[in-house]
Order: sequence, then structure tokens, then C-alpha cells
Amino acid sequence: MTEIDAKIDALVPAWLTLPDIAEQFGVEVTRVRQLVRDGQLIAVRRGENRALHVPAAFIDGDKVVKGLAGTLTLLRDDGFADDEMLEWLFTPDPSLPGTPAQALSENRGTEVKRRAQALAV
Repeated sequence: MTEIDAKIDALVPAWLTLPDIAEQFGVEVTRVRQLVRDGQLIAVRRGENRALHVPAAFIDGDKVVKGLAGTLTLLRDDGFADDEMLEWLFTPDPSLPGTPAQALSENRGTEVKRRAQALAV
């Protein structure tokens, strides 16, 4: 869990708090915190009270967007920090088109993972 900088905050269009996600999932907040600890979600501190927030694009109804956890693992294995992963996921990629986060939400995870793997080369 990292502090958010203005550049990344501007890239991410919408955020959800951990209690918001827990309500959507129908689980306790502790379960959402575990998803963050397990690396399936990225949470950053932002706002007046520095509460933990997750990009809304990472949530698909009552579950984590398909392919996100694997993509985050690939990026971590490539040496990316949380803020670098967020920047990469929300920066437009003309070869996709759109952002990697959009591609994941549109079930184009294979394309995103290929690009993430290419970063290691």
C-alpha cells in the first residue's frame, strides 16, 4: 500500500474505498484487505483522511476483474512497484487500443499479459 502521487491520481478515473468494495462483494472489509495483502488488488492512500482506495476499474460487480491478479504478478516479477503498476495500467497504449486496465475489463487479458511479459525483456 503506497501513497498516491498527483500524476497517478489524475490517470485513474475513479476510486473505491475498501468498505465500498466489501459491500459490493458481500464480504467483510477484512476479506478485501486480504486481497490487497495477497497482491490481487492494489490499494493506495489518498484523500483527506488518507483512506485506502482501489481503482474502480479493478472491480467487476462482485469480483475482481478477470486477469488482474495474474497481470499484477507479472508486473511485480518485472520489478514494478505499486505506483509504477498503476501508471502502466492506466496509461493509454495505442497498440491495445486504450489502457491495459480497460483491456482487462473488456476481457482482453491475454493481450495485456503479453505486453506485461514483454516489459521484462
